[in-house]
Amino acid sequence: MQIEKYKIENHNESLLKAHRSKFEYSSATIEKAESIVKKLTDFQVAIPSWALGTGGTRFGRFSGGGEPRNLEEKIEDIGLLHALNKSSGAISLHIPWDIPENPSHIKALAAQNGLQFDAMNSNTFQDQPNQQLSYKFGSLQNVNAAVRRQAIDHNIEVIRYGAELGSTSLTVWLSDGSCFPGQLNFREAFQNTLSGLQEIYKALPDNWKIFVEYKAFEPNFYSTTVGDWGQSYLYTSKLGNKAYTLVDLGHHLPNANIEQIVSLLLMEGKLGGFHFNDSKYGDDDLTAGSIKPYQLFLIFNELVEGMDAKGMNHATDLGWMIDASHNVKDPLEDLAQSVEAILIAYAQALLTDSKALRQARQDNDVVKAQEILQHAFRTDVRPLVAEARLRAGAALDPIALFRNEKIREQLIKNRGTKTVATGL
Repeated sequence: MQIEKYKIENHNESLLKAHRSKFEYSSATIEKAESIVKKLTDFQVAIPSWALGTGGTRFGRFSGGGEPRNLEEKIEDIGLLHALNKSSGAISLHIPWDIPENPSHIKALAAQNGLQFDAMNSNTFQDQPNQQLSYKFGSLQNVNAAVRRQAIDHNIEVIRYGAELGSTSLTVWLSDGSCFPGQLNFREAFQNTLSGLQEIYKALPDNWKIFVEYKAFEPNFYSTTVGDWGQSYLYTSKLGNKAYTLVDLGHHLPNANIEQIVSLLLMEGKLGGFHFNDSKYGDDDLTAGSIKPYQLFLIFNELVEGMDAKGMNHATDLGWMIDASHNVKDPLEDLAQSVEAILIAYAQALLTDSKALRQARQDNDVVKAQEILQHAFRTDVRPLVAEARLRAGAALDPIALFRNEKIREQLIKNRGTKTVATGL
C-alpha cells in the first residue's frame, strides 16, 4: 500500500505551529543549523529486505500480522517507510531469501517507490531446501573443496542478480568457524577463505565493492574465521582496492571500542560501511540507539571528522544500512525509530566544535574535551531532523502518522494475520 501525499500534508499542518517554534529556537541557538538540515536531507539509510517481518530469538517468533509475503510487498513496505521519513531510499536484498525472479519488474517497482538497490547479501550460513552440500562445517573455510566451490558460485550468482538491479556492492558475512578446540586448522581455514574470496573478487564488475563483515562469535563459539576487524582488514588488504571492511555494531565482544575501530579503518581507506543496531549483551540486534546512544554519537563523531579529513561525501561514500531484529515491535515502527536515532547521532556529530576539540587535545585538557563532546551529544537536534523531513516532503512525526492512519491494521486486512516474511 501507499500513503497519499495529502495525508502527509494534513498531518504536517496539524503539527506545523509547534514544530516552527522548536525549529526557530534551534536555529537561533545552533550556529550550523541550516548546514546540518541540508546534510540530513541528503543522508539515506538502506533498509534490508529481511527486516520487514517480526524478529525473534532461537526460541520463538511472534508475528504481529500483515507481514510482506513476497519481495514485491517488501519493496512496498520500504517505499511506505521512505514516504514517511524520506531517509530510507534504498533496499538491500538477501539471496536466496529474496530472489528477484523478474529483475526488470523488481527494478521498476523499486523506482516507483522511490528506492534504489543497496548492497546485495549472500547466504552461506544456512542450508537451503534442495541444496546439494551442507555448510554445517563452514562454507569458504570448508575442508571439502566441493563445498567451497558451492559457496563461491552462490556469491557470484548474487553478484549477477545485483548487476541486473543496479546494485554496486556485495556484502559477505560468513558464520565459518569452530565450536571446539582441534576442530579445524586456523591457518588452513584462513587460506581457504581467502582463496574463495579472491575468486569472488575477480567476478566483481569494475564499479563494484565487496564488503567483508566480521563477527566475534555465534553460531560458532570457539573460533570465528572472520572474527574481528583485524581479520576482516587482513582479508580486504589482500583482496585489493575494491574490498572493504563492514562494521556491524552488534558483532563485537562486550565493551569493544567501536569508535576507535571505525577511525582506524577510515584512516586506512578500508571502511566500507555499517550495519546499524544496538545490543545489551551480545549480538542482540536491537533498535539502533536504544541502549547506547552515546556510543552511536561517538562513532558518528569519528566518522564526520575522518570523512571530512579525506574530503568524502557523507551521504554516498560509505554504505549505511540497518540490520536489527524487532522482536516484539512492529517492524516498520522499529525501523522508523532506528532511522531517527541514526540521524540524531549524525546531527549531533555535525555539531561538535572540532576546532575547539583539537585545541583541547593539544592542551591535554581532558575535561574540556569531554565537555565539548557532551555538549554536542546533549543538544536537542530533533527539530533539525524533523525540519529535514518536512523539507523533503515527509512526515514531521512518522510513527504518529503510521498509527493515526492505522497502517498496520490495513496491512493485516490486506495480507492476513498469519503471514510470515522471510528473514530474521
